[in-house]
Amino acid sequence: MHTFFLAPTGFNVGLTSVALGTIRSLEQAGLRVGFVKPIAQGRRPIEMERSTHFARTICHLQPPVPITMDRVEHLLSQGKVDQLMEEVVGLYQQAAQNVDMMIVEGLVPDQKQVFSTFLNTRIARNLQAQTILVTAADDMSNQDIAEQLEMSIQAFGGAESSQIAGYILNRLPKERDGRQIADDIRASSVLKKQTPLSMLGAIPHEAELLAPRTLDVAKHLQAEVLYSGQLDNRRVRSMVITARTVPHIAHLLKPGALIITPGDREDIVLATAMAAMNGVPLAGLLLTCDYAPDPRIMQLCHQAFSSGLPVMSSKLNTFDTSSALNNMSRQVPIDDQDRMEHVIGYVAEHLDVSTLKQWAGSPKDVRLPPPAFRFQLMERARHANKRIVLPEGNEPRTIQAAAICHEKGIARCVLLGKVSEITQIAEAQGITLPDSIEIIDPNEVRSRYIAPMVERRKDKGLNAPMAEQQLEDNVVMGTMMLALGEVDGLVSGAVHTTANTIRPALQLIKAAPGASIVSSVFFMLMPDQVLVYGDCAVNPDPNAEQLADIAIQSADSAAAFGIPPRVAMISYSTGASGSGSDVEKVRAATLIAREKRPDLLIDGPMQYDAASVASVGKQKAPDSQVAGRATVFIFPDLNTGNTTYKAVQRSAKVLSVGPMLQGLRKPVNDLSRGALVDDIVYTIALTALQAEQTTAPSKTSAV
Repeated sequence: MHTFFLAPTGFNVGLTSVALGTIRSLEQAGLRVGFVKPIAQGRRPIEMERSTHFARTICHLQPPVPITMDRVEHLLSQGKVDQLMEEVVGLYQQAAQNVDMMIVEGLVPDQKQVFSTFLNTRIARNLQAQTILVTAADDMSNQDIAEQLEMSIQAFGGAESSQIAGYILNRLPKERDGRQIADDIRASSVLKKQTPLSMLGAIPHEAELLAPRTLDVAKHLQAEVLYSGQLDNRRVRSMVITARTVPHIAHLLKPGALIITPGDREDIVLATAMAAMNGVPLAGLLLTCDYAPDPRIMQLCHQAFSSGLPVMSSKLNTFDTSSALNNMSRQVPIDDQDRMEHVIGYVAEHLDVSTLKQWAGSPKDVRLPPPAFRFQLMERARHANKRIVLPEGNEPRTIQAAAICHEKGIARCVLLGKVSEITQIAEAQGITLPDSIEIIDPNEVRSRYIAPMVERRKDKGLNAPMAEQQLEDNVVMGTMMLALGEVDGLVSGAVHTTANTIRPALQLIKAAPGASIVSSVFFMLMPDQVLVYGDCAVNPDPNAEQLADIAIQSADSAAAFGIPPRVAMISYSTGASGSGSDVEKVRAATLIAREKRPDLLIDGPMQYDAASVASVGKQKAPDSQVAGRATVFIFPDLNTGNTTYKAVQRSAKVLSVGPMLQGLRKPVNDLSRGALVDDIVYTIALTALQAEQTTAPSKTSAV
């Protein structure tokens, strides 16, 4: 097991974000990572220690409670440094059980605690850790960065001691070249005589990651909330402080803008309300000077205020309000998990995980934790480079997901809808549409699909007028595009039912050769591993033969996505302990699946706890190779499967990806109507990977 100690080279370097991002990058590489911050930062209540809190809630680790600063100062005042280090080592050992690599976060310098560097060097030495220096580039010159690194290197024993693994640059201005900085640092007069120092990551500055919630602004100003709206969810991406007339600020009423104006400026209040009613997701309206607009104006704006726009009132005047906002902390609040999740993911994207991983050696076991699953999913989708049609082209979440997919190279998306409408929605939502996104107006191309559709459905009595009418549905048109090989996959369901998505596929795409049934799986991203649940979305009550096919399809899907398939056929009894028609169906399905695919590990009937908990599995099915370690769970019917997946998803706060349909000739996937933007992105990536396995490269559309 290898240990890295992350130490800051100065104030406010973003140490926690970089430490947790390092954990994420190593987990994406399939390593089991432990974490500890031995000493709590500052004097806030120990339960508010941010690093430990986020490691638990976002990274799903179990780091021990840090030593408080009061305890540290007490021991130092008595000269008991050795006792303090013993306690640090004890915490480290608690966190280092059954892991491949340890990440230890040091202390950030503080004006009140001048001993942070002393403690950091002692901790690194006592844990025999290699140090990774974290510095914020910000406005520093390359020479200044080099000098700051040099001072830290000397404090940790010099580069020649081999205790310095390298450095990470955080908040690098986007116009600066990280490689050039690395070259300049290597050539620096203060470092050129040292052993070459490796840059392990250059993390560009991203203003979006600094955007606080409107809720955070209200708390910081102790503002009175007049209309809460979406106070918890909207983010402040810009601040418009104004007392000018409306024509001069109209262009500033953009998504994410917080409009700050004296409370007696009813014209600006009205303009803000109009923008909100036109669909612009403003961050909020902040009224200053402890003024309230005329009640008649507030009543006129009531619909806008009740539709999601947060409205607040500050007792401060406009100048003092803006000054207070400029002094807001850039730290992520402890309850803002969404923002911290994005910060951690962003940091992980910009680290050189291959250099870090080479110190770990071979992992203790082959595993696919959720970060590794998501990372591999995106990487393989990029490599597949597939063309995916999105019939719900005018749906805001779908538009944003398509933009993300193009920005990250996940897939080539085709939006179905009117160009003007989609562009207008994107602009209102603050979404920048890449030039590479295709937008196809169904009205302009519908006629070309009538004849092919009639040909495919002529045995069902479909004629041209009927086909033209059915093609009014964009899902049907998208399915025809897929059937003709113009696209590689289809994703729908953000505003359509599952039946709306699946029915055209069954009629026009049809089942794959050898598949007796079309079924579905969810990928359940549990804290330690990814599990596969099937079928939780399509078949109400499959018979034994169909259930066996669902098990085989699900096992193959798991293997295709890097999950070793160990299939548990779920029932209310384990082995021969129960009887009844439902149990007998599962028992028969298990035998059929084993006969069809003797290469797979399939066992059942089995209760969920026997399949998932090692101690229970050993007791109830001691001879089973699946019990206690199942990765694929096959439920006997839709009622059981859908209930279980939703219960696990909501109660355990587990992210689920899917449903992914299996058994079709070409990939069509359904979304939940409550899908988040990230859910849609992952589903598009899943579809691209399915297309890689099932279709030839798509033709370029003539449209």
